Amino acid sequence: MSVLIIKAAVEGLIDEAVVRRLIAHVGGVVGEVHGRDGKAHLHQRLQGYNRAALHESWVVLVDLDSDADCAPMLRDAWLPRAAPRLCFRIVVREIEAWLMADAATLADYLSVARSRIPMNVEGLGSPKTTLVNLARGSRRRNIRTDMVPHEGSGRQVGSVYVSRLIEYVQTTWRPEVASRRSESLHRAIVCLRRLVVHRDPPEEP
Repeated sequence: MSVLIIKAAVEGLIDEAVVRRLIAHVGGVVGEVHGRDGKAHLHQRLQGYNRAALHESWVVLVDLDSDADCAPMLRDAWLPRAAPRLCFRIVVREIEAWLMADAATLADYLSVARSRIPMNVEGLGSPKTTLVNLARGSRRRNIRTDMVPHEGSGRQVGSVYVSRLIEYVQTTWRPEVASRRSESLHRAIVCLRRLVVHRDPPEEP
């Protein structure tokens, strides 16, 4: 069987690194990656991606954030009927939660105690804030400098935060391990794997 090319649409650069890692993880080949310009931009173009998925394989990742109480509510609001070859997956609640779900490697990367990584990553109100605070307690000065915003900067994250997390995803993060502590990640991997094996995503439970 020939390899399956999967196109993607994402909110930002960290999400792009994650989706590339996931597609490779299930044995697919990454096609064009669209979006990277925020959630509103993705929402505006979602119907177009859905139409494209009538003829091609696609995955769209979007953060749940605080837009709904649960992933099914956001899915129903955004795209109640996905095309058969579209994996429309909602990250609970931010992409950082999927990264924290691989606690051992993230603790090593950030140089913090593993016990500081939250167990219930999908229960966090703001995974991004949690991850920045983890970096703030790093034993490595360069992690603190790169990932934590300078006082008075008005920024949520440090100037090299995105690059640091992309590096982590590309070199260290283990999707299969992380999926054991993140149901939304597990569902994304299942959907992509079915797409590769059967050329169709699984039915929603």
